[in-house]
Amino acid sequence: MELSYWEYKSWFSNVDFTIVGSGIVGINCAIGLKKKYPKSNILILEKGSLPQGASTKNAGFACFGSVSEILADLEHHSEEEVVQLVQKRWGGIQRLRNLLGDEAIGFQLHGSHELFPLEKPEFYEKCLQSVPYLNNLMEPIFGQKPFVTNSNFFGFSNIQEKYITHQQEGQLDTGKMMRSLIQKCVSMKIPILNGVMVEEVIESNGCATLKTTDFEFSSKKVFVATNGFASKLLESEIVKPARAQVLITEPIKNLHVKGTFHFDEGYYYFRNIDDRILFGGGRNLDFKTEETTEFGETEIIQNKLEALLRNMILPNHPVKIERRWSGIMGVGTQKSPIVKQISTSIYCGVRLGGMGVALGSLVGKELADFAD
Repeated sequence: MELSYWEYKSWFSNVDFTIVGSGIVGINCAIGLKKKYPKSNILILEKGSLPQGASTKNAGFACFGSVSEILADLEHHSEEEVVQLVQKRWGGIQRLRNLLGDEAIGFQLHGSHELFPLEKPEFYEKCLQSVPYLNNLMEPIFGQKPFVTNSNFFGFSNIQEKYITHQQEGQLDTGKMMRSLIQKCVSMKIPILNGVMVEEVIESNGCATLKTTDFEFSSKKVFVATNGFASKLLESEIVKPARAQVLITEPIKNLHVKGTFHFDEGYYYFRNIDDRILFGGGRNLDFKTEETTEFGETEIIQNKLEALLRNMILPNHPVKIERRWSGIMGVGTQKSPIVKQISTSIYCGVRLGGMGVALGSLVGKELADFAD
């Protein structure tokens, strides 16, 4: 497709900053750039009709790491690295709340609860015994000891008698959050062009050339914020796609479950929303199949989610599933995001490890800071 004079003049000439990806990271990067350089010409490109990946498909958890997740991280990272990562997640949520306001993102602080299935008693005891150690490790971040134990007051079945509760974790409305971020962009006169697939970004004479499926243009600087799809544009960076499957029930009368919940090291997670249960996870049942950039659901994972919904979460409430979907995360051998300069004019903020809601706004800001 050849660009008309008007198209080129209005959108693709004299571009200072181009952001590839209109999710949490990309939009926060654009906002950060516009605040620093109010007269700059900024463009956000998005391949989908809505933000692809996970920004509009996640579960809306404002989470920082359950006991079992942090213990697993400590097996591969130093104490200092784990503390820094939790600090970033905490800081990212505070930045998001300050930027948009709690009402605009539907933020609620109900705490989160880690559940432990009966078939893993030794693991349950290990996590319980680790609470004092992890509280001491995390208290400087949260200003209090975040973890406490609670009895099974929601009446879940086939779990150990105690939850481990993180008192500072909350939940938000993913749709409200993304609409608010997009509205923020519009108010700052930052255009978002949907349906533009970037196939290649090439360093060229001190600036970058972006090749899309239909045309190409130049930008002084390019920021890649495509997370789970990053490997298509950034071959040098180790970012693997990880599909997460989710379902949501029809409204449930007198639903008493409130808060966010995790089990099996965070591989399963559920929450209340609009008198429904949103339930996702199960990637650990079939890691290889879920290492994909293709959206969709599989029978093995959906059947497991439904079985757990029936037998653990809502044992006395027959429910119907209203909707199923999937999102694509970006993961790797390390939990820390990749925020770096790739070349003179190309930068990236990717590999959020399933913590995009918590990390996204901070990673976006860090990405914008490279424009100094």
